[in-house]
Amino acid sequence: MPSIDTTAPPLDLEQEPGRPAMLRVPATDDPAGRAAGTWGAIRSALAEHGAVLVRGLGLRDVEDVGTVLRQLAVEPVTEREAFAPRRTHSPGVHSSSAWPPNQPMCMHHELSYTLDPPGLLLFACLSAPTTGGATGLADAAAVLDALPRGLTERFEREGWLLTRSYNDEIGATLTEAFGTDDRDAVERYCRAHAIDFAWQTDGTLRTAQRRSAVVRHPADGRRCWFNQIAFLNRWTLAPEVAEYLIDEYGPDGLPFNTWYGDGEPIEEEVVRVLNSVYEQHTVRTPWQSGDLLLVDNIRTAHSREAYEGPREVVVAMASPTRLETSPVTEEVGLR
Repeated sequence: MPSIDTTAPPLDLEQEPGRPAMLRVPATDDPAGRAAGTWGAIRSALAEHGAVLVRGLGLRDVEDVGTVLRQLAVEPVTEREAFAPRRTHSPGVHSSSAWPPNQPMCMHHELSYTLDPPGLLLFACLSAPTTGGATGLADAAAVLDALPRGLTERFEREGWLLTRSYNDEIGATLTEAFGTDDRDAVERYCRAHAIDFAWQTDGTLRTAQRRSAVVRHPADGRRCWFNQIAFLNRWTLAPEVAEYLIDEYGPDGLPFNTWYGDGEPIEEEVVRVLNSVYEQHTVRTPWQSGDLLLVDNIRTAHSREAYEGPREVVVAMASPTRLETSPVTEEVGLR
């Protein structure tokens, strides 16, 4: 772990209703060094609150973000199974997912459908938008407690199912998702990661994977609502987008969709309830250029508001975490 500057003045943790915990640091010409030097305070705030915004670092470019990641001595995550394309700047450091700026990204946990999701996310704002574009945060344990018990019991019993259809027109392509277009390599990956797959007559790939909807945090054992059930569901898509995709690819050809763990469709009302509870538990702070937001990806879901103007927020993913094995995480038949 990085060394901690014991000569630096203690940092006060700011807490305001509706906003994430925030640490202000003195201006510096060495943002990566300052982040490493205050890692003790950052880690303490992260453990207590599940996320912490560090303001004052003055991060300037993707090289600064990569240096921060290296100096914190956390293991970077190589992204696989991406749902949308993004650029990789350096090991673990990526652009934001390509997503229309006029459409919000609903609450989710990054790569929650993989077997080794990142435990830590670092969001760095290099250029703040003119309006909107905030990253929202929601405590996964509080969300679980607030959801209807019958609904969470069903998802906890059955898990949730993610189906995907890969093409070159929308969402991540096969190569972007798996890092290769070699069929044998893709099949080996799927078998090793409990993903059922089927090649279509036109050469495209369809996959299905069942995952746990509720997990225990590896540090303290708290139960967390950990999934992307609402975000990747067809009812979250803008109606005109969903209509076009279904007309073009058919109801089973959507780039992604989510289901109850037994394969039954999730009702529109259920998706509304999930998103409503997320919103009730969301905290957010408008970005300022140079900000660094650290998020415990297991404990805290995140979202992105629609925005106008230039916005450059890069994300570093670290600390791959194998969560407690669940009986619902097993191969399933494709619909």
